[in-house]
Amino acid sequence: MQRKSSMTFKTAVATCLIFAASPLVSAAQTSDGTKSATLSYADLADLADAAPLVAVARISSIIALPEKTVQNVPTGQKRVFVEAEVTSLIRGEGGISPRVRYLYDAPLNARGKLPKLKKTQVILFARPGGRPGEIQLVAGDAQIPATTAAIEQVKAILSELVASSAPPRIIGPGDAFHVAGTVAGEGETQIFLRTATGDPVSLSILRRPGQQPKWAVALGEIVDEAARPPAPGSLLWYRLACSLPPTLPGSSVRALAPVDAEAARIDYAFVIQSLGNCGRTRSAR
Repeated sequence: MQRKSSMTFKTAVATCLIFAASPLVSAAQTSDGTKSATLSYADLADLADAAPLVAVARISSIIALPEKTVQNVPTGQKRVFVEAEVTSLIRGEGGISPRVRYLYDAPLNARGKLPKLKKTQVILFARPGGRPGEIQLVAGDAQIPATTAAIEQVKAILSELVASSAPPRIIGPGDAFHVAGTVAGEGETQIFLRTATGDPVSLSILRRPGQQPKWAVALGEIVDEAARPPAPGSLLWYRLACSLPPTLPGSSVRALAPVDAEAARIDYAFVIQSLGNCGRTRSAR
């Protein structure tokens, strides 16, 4: 089938070879060739956090690339060269070309054919390519349907990500401390978290007899009395729920007495239970 495009087939193949070293791994996708619209907050946050470029675009043409010119294409998918017209730039300090080109692993339909992608409105999570107008998706499924709800949620996530008060990426738990109270069942645990920026983040858990344990997260050197657990579906919640391991590592309690170490582990488990499941559904990272 012939398609009108400002790019020649030869150029498309050349671009394919340029990007061949960057494998595209796609997650489960819908019959229209884009990722399902039922992405969780964590899924969208993963994509937004990894993408220096986020844009809404309308696909204008696709060229299917011969199998002999591509590598690492998942079974049941076809690598295509896509041209799209950018209709809205959501993120991108250096701007973006009004017309972009990129590679995408499109899932084949039940008949083993490419789905209809032309004229589809999509959100692209990408990084700049090696040439003007070229971009590279940050993941194989980093093209999603541009529904109104998805656009608004992506904008909200990016607003949190670029805010001066944005919580840093969490690497994992650091040192933990526990102080027992003067009566049985009373105690306080503080767990410092390691972050990508080195900025201080800590968890505090307070237990009092006859009361439900309380916990909070602090972004700073001082634990504010007004500190609270993060709201589900917020960037801080995402940083914690999707980054912390299920159990407190032994290295975090290596300096504690056995009884205090056990109390810290129990309090940490309470925090993990309170945070709930991260909610990731994507298989592509």
